[in-house]
Amino acid sequence: MSVTQDIVRTYRAPRAVVRRQLAGGENEPRALVYLMAACLLIFVSTLPGHSRDAYLNPEIPLDARIGGSLLSWMIFVPLLMYALAAISHVIARLLGGKGTGFGARIALFWALLAAAPLWLLYGLLDGFVGQGQGPGQMIVGAIGLCAFLAFWGLGLIEAERPLKE
Repeated sequence: MSVTQDIVRTYRAPRAVVRRQLAGGENEPRALVYLMAACLLIFVSTLPGHSRDAYLNPEIPLDARIGGSLLSWMIFVPLLMYALAAISHVIARLLGGKGTGFGARIALFWALLAAAPLWLLYGLLDGFVGQGQGPGQMIVGAIGLCAFLAFWGLGLIEAERPLKE
C-alpha cells in the first residue's frame, strides 16, 4: 500500500498498519523517511501561523520565524524523537515487552506521520484565527493530540507484543 493509503487506514486500524510495516523487516531508512516526512509536514503546518504573527508583530521578521521553526522541526525534533522512542522501548521492556528498538521507532514515527494531517489543519486554523484563539482550533488540537497518542500507544503495543513462532 502507499503511504497515503496507510495513513488513512491508520485512522481505522492502527495496529494492523504497524503490524504490516513490521512484517516488512527492519528497514531503518524507511523509519527515518517517516520521521523526516512527518517533521516536514509539521513544519509546513507552522507557516500560516508564522505569517500571521509576522504581520501582526513585525519586530521579529518572517524569515527569522521560519528559520527557527525549520531548525527546530528538521534538526532538533528528530533527535528528540529518537530519544523518546528509545525511552519508550526501555519502559516497554521493563513492562514485559518483547519487541525491538526498531519496532518502537516505527510505532512513534508512524504515529507522528499519521497524525500530520491534523497538524496541517491545526496550522491552517492558526493562520486564520491566531494561536489558541478559537474553540475550533482547540478542538482540532485536542483531536490531533489524542490521535497521535492513540496511534503511538496502539502501535507500541503491536511492536512490543511477543512474536508468533
